[in-house]
Amino acid sequence: MTVWKTSMRNFFAHKGRMALSAVAVLLSVAFVCGTLVFTDTMNTTFDKLFAATSADVTVSPKAAEVADTPENGKPESLPASLVARVEKADGVKEAEGGVSSMAVTVVDSHNKNMGSETGAPTIAGNWTHNDLRSMEITSGHAPRGPTEVMVDADTAKKHHLKIGDELRTIAVTGDIRARISGIAAFKVTNPGAAIVYLDTATSQQKLLGSAGVFTQVSITAEPGVSDAQLKKNVAAALDGSAAYKVQTQKEAAEANKDSMGSFLDVMKYAMLGFAGIAFLVGIFLIVNTFSMLVAQRTREIGLMRAIGSSRKQVNRSVLLEAVLLGIFGSILGVGAGIGLAVGLMKVMGAVGMELSTQDLTIAWTTPVVGLALGIIVTVLAAYIPARRAGKVSPMAALRDAGTPADAKSGWIRAGIGLVLTGGGAAALWATTQADKSSDGSLLLGLGVVLTLIGFIVIGPLLAGIVVRALSVVVLRFFGPVGRLAERNALRNPRRTGATGAALMIGLALVACLSVVGSSMVASATDELDKSVGADFIVQSSSGQLIVPQAAKALRTVPGIEHVTNYKSVSAKLTAPDGSTEDEGVVAADPTYKEDLRRTTVAGDLAAAYGKDAMSVGNGYATRHHLKVGDRLTVAFKGGDTAKLKIAAITSDDTSVDNGAMYTNIKTAESYVPADRMPKNMIMFAKAQDGKEKQAYAALKKSLADYPQYKVQNQADFKQDLKDQIGQLLNIVYGLLALAIIVAVLGVVNTLALSVVERTREIGLMRAIGLSRRQLRRMIRLESVVIALFGALLGLGLGMGWGTSAQKLLALEGLGVLEIPWPTIITVFVASAFVGLFAALVPAFRAGRMNVLNAIATDG
Repeated sequence: MTVWKTSMRNFFAHKGRMALSAVAVLLSVAFVCGTLVFTDTMNTTFDKLFAATSADVTVSPKAAEVADTPENGKPESLPASLVARVEKADGVKEAEGGVSSMAVTVVDSHNKNMGSETGAPTIAGNWTHNDLRSMEITSGHAPRGPTEVMVDADTAKKHHLKIGDELRTIAVTGDIRARISGIAAFKVTNPGAAIVYLDTATSQQKLLGSAGVFTQVSITAEPGVSDAQLKKNVAAALDGSAAYKVQTQKEAAEANKDSMGSFLDVMKYAMLGFAGIAFLVGIFLIVNTFSMLVAQRTREIGLMRAIGSSRKQVNRSVLLEAVLLGIFGSILGVGAGIGLAVGLMKVMGAVGMELSTQDLTIAWTTPVVGLALGIIVTVLAAYIPARRAGKVSPMAALRDAGTPADAKSGWIRAGIGLVLTGGGAAALWATTQADKSSDGSLLLGLGVVLTLIGFIVIGPLLAGIVVRALSVVVLRFFGPVGRLAERNALRNPRRTGATGAALMIGLALVACLSVVGSSMVASATDELDKSVGADFIVQSSSGQLIVPQAAKALRTVPGIEHVTNYKSVSAKLTAPDGSTEDEGVVAADPTYKEDLRRTTVAGDLAAAYGKDAMSVGNGYATRHHLKVGDRLTVAFKGGDTAKLKIAAITSDDTSVDNGAMYTNIKTAESYVPADRMPKNMIMFAKAQDGKEKQAYAALKKSLADYPQYKVQNQADFKQDLKDQIGQLLNIVYGLLALAIIVAVLGVVNTLALSVVERTREIGLMRAIGLSRRQLRRMIRLESVVIALFGALLGLGLGMGWGTSAQKLLALEGLGVLEIPWPTIITVFVASAFVGLFAALVPAFRAGRMNVLNAIATDG
């Protein structure tokens, strides 16, 4: 009870000094809980959507995949006669055929794309009774003929659509022009998909290319018949045919959920990873807080030991303070995390992904995980300072505050740090020598971990060296005030090292990712310059296939020397050694060898575009001991099996079409039926000499009616690639910002407690003539040099990691190393301003101290 009372008294007596540590715990726990609530809410939203849109039992083609975007632009289908067969099964109340396709683009009368910008699909289909499970018509009526279309209310609201407006649905079979006859609203949250409904006959003919087919049959059970029993009855009515997939509502919903699960899991664990970084940085703040509080209370602890408190009691007292801090910060963090999740939902809504607060999901595990993490991390961080407190002897009551440094332990720590850093450096060097990216990845991970831990452990030693060097460059210009700032930073190297390490972690990741991102852009640009001969590239930013009518428009453009088709054909390849792989083949026009210059290891690439010929990548050829002249058995999906002769083996030392196998489109067409032949994924064009500008403008004009495609010259393509990587890096930097904020709080906290610790000293300096302005400048300069120390370590370490990572990318064809010096220099300079900002409050408080009271303070 005495220990508890002592802990409570000390905690509330120093609550101001604990505040920033509590904020660090709060932010870290908020990030974790916010991530969990946000991803759980997304899961709930999709679960409700999939459950609402799934029939009691659904029959679909066996070959159909969830979120299927087929190569030929037409979903897998089943005969309409299946509806009558299913209706005869016992327990069937109603069976109806449905049509659904995501291989469409919907535009308004101004050719503006009605689809989502967040990656959500655009879906076209027919209106059925099953749709009434999830939607209701709020105005107008369902389409009654080929000139009518119904749209979902979310899309209508977003694009200001109303009844009577014209929409054009672009599919591989042609364009469908219709006017809006009705608007239907979701009964559950629509995360962002754009939905249009056509009449059944038009859906079949225009989306599937045939009048007598559906993509699925939706079956409603009679009252009292379970979904499982109905599934058995339907399967029996179909004679257990392996051509069809029969699923209950739950199974269909689970299949849809699984298709989304990987994306949601990646997002969840990526965000939790960044929350873990924030926790790691927060540990340094907490360690510093308790270390400084213990040092400041040395005399008090000595008195407690003198009057009978045991080491264990002192240790327990400090740990109980950590528990109180963890509980306080974690409770606030859980609440803040829920607020953060709601904020993220609002942000997602602003960019087009709707998430309703009605679906806000707070699992019981979320606050438990938040509280447990916050308390455990705080207690672990306080453990070393608590042990140090327990070692304070009763004689310390006779000394000034401050625990004496253990020189022996300092040398041991330095030795361990050097060993870890050396081991990590060796692992990073080994990474650069690896022949396989899989082996190199393990070495890179080991090197990153060891060097990070090594730098943290060796921080006090580095502080003494680096701070002195920085002081020569930065502080000496400020005369005696600069020298005082330098000595203050060097007074406690362990503290300076820990404070700098917190900032180092975030900036090391920033530097590493900057190097990797810049190297990827530079490598891809270099590869494009070397390999791409085409003047123009045409593709969809959303992954849509190029519809035949758009491809036809491209071929009629004047000033074009040639247009190249590029199609990806699924196939199973069987090598002469009997092994079979799902590799797939690129079917292209012979002009593609001019559009993409590939290095051949053996044979002639032009010959690969001959009749019944193909090329293979060097890696595939090596694995299966193939040479030019050998034949591969190629079983084309939806088509026949061919024996194709290997006419060329291409080098895999490239980042463009790495490992691709090529054959002539005419070869593929001779084995794949016309209605199963894939559509173009991408197309290339070469302008006639001197007509590049005219051809560029003409190509863009030819695709004005198809806004889902973009025409890019090489400069556009490079800029697009740079922008994509830049956007990804900005997201990562945003997530790392929390860790950097916590690190800045650490600098503020260290300075604030340091000012309290040096109260008498500050009073004496003021008494002998140091002005308030000089005092504030001294503290600001101390903060700046600590921030620059952390930045220098972090940027140096990050560039080492990034350089090693780039060597792994070189194995995949990205061989150019580029250090983004403008970014590195900007971050370093910004760190100085961070130091200035962190010192504002501590410097202001120091300047306001009463000189006499400060001198009279009991150090």
